[in-house]
Amino acid sequence: MKPVLLLNVVGLTARALASMPRLSRVAAQGWSAELATVLPAVTCSVQSTMLTGLSPAQHGIVGNGWYFRDLGEVFLWRQHNRLVGGEKLWEAARRQDPSYRSGNICWWYAMGMSTDLTVTPRPVYHADGRKSPDAYMRPPELHDELVGHFGEFPLFQYWGPTAAIRSSRWIAESTRHVMRTQRPDLLMAYVPHLDYDLQRFGPRSPQATQAAADLDAALTPLLDEAEARGYAVVAVAEYGIEDAQKPVDVNRVLRREGLLEVYVQDGREQLDPWTSRAFAVADHQVAHVYIADPADVDRVAALLRSVDGVDEVLDRAAQARYGLDHERAGELVVVAEPGAWFTYYFWLDDDAAPEYARGVDIHRKPGYDPAELFFDPADRLAKAKAGLNLVKKKAGLRYAMSTVPLDPSHVRGTHGRLPDSAEGTPLILASDHRIPASVAGLVEAGRQVPAAAVKGLVLETQGLQHRAEATRAGG
Repeated sequence: MKPVLLLNVVGLTARALASMPRLSRVAAQGWSAELATVLPAVTCSVQSTMLTGLSPAQHGIVGNGWYFRDLGEVFLWRQHNRLVGGEKLWEAARRQDPSYRSGNICWWYAMGMSTDLTVTPRPVYHADGRKSPDAYMRPPELHDELVGHFGEFPLFQYWGPTAAIRSSRWIAESTRHVMRTQRPDLLMAYVPHLDYDLQRFGPRSPQATQAAADLDAALTPLLDEAEARGYAVVAVAEYGIEDAQKPVDVNRVLRREGLLEVYVQDGREQLDPWTSRAFAVADHQVAHVYIADPADVDRVAALLRSVDGVDEVLDRAAQARYGLDHERAGELVVVAEPGAWFTYYFWLDDDAAPEYARGVDIHRKPGYDPAELFFDPADRLAKAKAGLNLVKKKAGLRYAMSTVPLDPSHVRGTHGRLPDSAEGTPLILASDHRIPASVAGLVEAGRQVPAAAVKGLVLETQGLQHRAEATRAGG
């Protein structure tokens, strides 16, 4: 069986690839194509489609988070794999060959994943409120092995204002180590570096070009190792990042209309999903709008269609056209215009903003916040405060990392809607010159390969059969 390295280079487009000579060599040896992503074009939805061959309407991952109606809570970035419906890639392979071994280094929904090896970010939450970098690793002995070789998982370089190449380098080095020592039949790795400066500075910036070059250098030893050990490389991207010019405060629109409600704790406003008639879970360029009373749906839809920066307002029937009509989705799904994106902000006065708004707090915020990639430019001491907090952390003291701006205009790159141009379209590359039969016609005709086809083409590359399931995964 041909072993495969399934490499998720988030944000990989033709523009980025032009600055990545080692990854370009993979395509030169084999084949490449544009990848038809799904709506929403965000990490959790697209990864789940790739690994199951199903649409979001079928596997249930309608975004990076959603409103859990049975709990009355908004949660983003949950980790348990049982949230994802459908048979996964490695499960389909194991059904044909019980000896099949798989490993996952940082693809999402890794907790409880049925892979043989797993690595995923998992901080230590101490009893006194401190948070320390760490990762969940299975089998347990893998933890000390990787930490011993490469140091603790660089959590604070994985996301936030100090996000940098160190996290992707740690992932690449750990993946290479697992390849050498374990040699799984399928080894998946997710490298996030292109997400950072492309959102901070935009996809056409000099920083974006440098980020691509830096990531290529970090991946070179891993790609060389894969070639030497006979691994076929399949590199995919979930989405391309496009210019961001217009933040849209969709929740503030709903609040001013009396549809969204808040409650107050310690002088700070909190979203009240239990009593709100309508509120949005913002996720880059897509927002799920949850509406308590079906009688309000038409009113809310008309309101949202009038908002500057909104392109589409999808009811359940319209969601079905995109393969997004799952019960977890909002009664309405709003798609931003090109260049626009949705904030999660629901307060009308920054003095009333919840405490988490100024921090990196991905699990408490009821929506995605790209401003977490910045130190607040309006606070000249933001970086110094962050440094002092790190000293407090090392001394075992509690601290609050309040460094994130509440001004969304700093964000220069975004994604989530289906791409409007080749420049914003993600790619798929493969080192094996034999194009899998399931996508050969598309590749040879210069057409896009659906994200839902990734599962099957990996199995075909390995010489395994793929039983395609009915899917409505869009592109």
